[in-house]
Amino acid sequence: MQSLINHLNQLQELLLIRDEHRTTGDGRHMDRLNDSIEQLTDMLPVEMKSLYLRLYKKDHIVMAPMHNGCCAICGMRMPISQVQAVRLCKQIQSCPSCARILFEESDAPKWIGDAPSRTEPRKSGISRFSAEILMVPNLKAHSAVEAIEKLAKVMEEQNFISASDKLVQSALEREAVLSTAMENGLAFPHVRGVEGGGLTLAMGVSKKGIPWDDAGKLVNIVFFITIPTAVSAFYLRLMSGLTETFLKEQNREAILEAKTSEELWKALLKATRYSIK
Repeated sequence: MQSLINHLNQLQELLLIRDEHRTTGDGRHMDRLNDSIEQLTDMLPVEMKSLYLRLYKKDHIVMAPMHNGCCAICGMRMPISQVQAVRLCKQIQSCPSCARILFEESDAPKWIGDAPSRTEPRKSGISRFSAEILMVPNLKAHSAVEAIEKLAKVMEEQNFISASDKLVQSALEREAVLSTAMENGLAFPHVRGVEGGGLTLAMGVSKKGIPWDDAGKLVNIVFFITIPTAVSAFYLRLMSGLTETFLKEQNREAILEAKTSEELWKALLKATRYSIK
């Protein structure tokens, strides 16, 4: 049964990658993604294929991680018997509330940041999921691997995310499916399924440029993002907003000119004040 859960998660990730490509890509890889999705879908047992497609018509998030005994998507707390059944993984378990297929990854990276207190002012814009301490104005990296490793390490050292090594592994697996490098020297490596808190963004800048993929595309601005499954749709809006922001040369120049974490953070806040709500 675990192999079927893995297969379903792989299929869901491809479907979400296709959604990302529709939002910010140029469409060049759509045929390849569609073919891979069709192949994986056809490999499902007949009843499971029917269930998956039925759930997918309602929402593109079909697979729901179980976190602390709750469905990470709708928040429904599971009965103890069902929690154990999900962990045993002997048969498919569905959330009693949202009907998504439940699974658990006990060793997955988790969000470990401090929850905001009720007395703190409500944050807005990019500051809802990033901070000055996650800014790296002089990212020394010679490849996508090095860039992702360093930004993941910053997240871990600043006590936002656990298990940076697993973050790196997951991000590189995602890059292997389809590069997140885009036009204007941007890249959006990310890891989905980091439960326990909110979306988290670290940013690194290389004036020289980092060779990102086999084609040698140079990336100057790297957004490394960890995404709770429940906010996958918001992540698409975030990517769209950031892409729109940095179409403007003056915004890219302001980011590249920053010499300290403080300057980089201020430049990011200013550039995104209208595009990220």
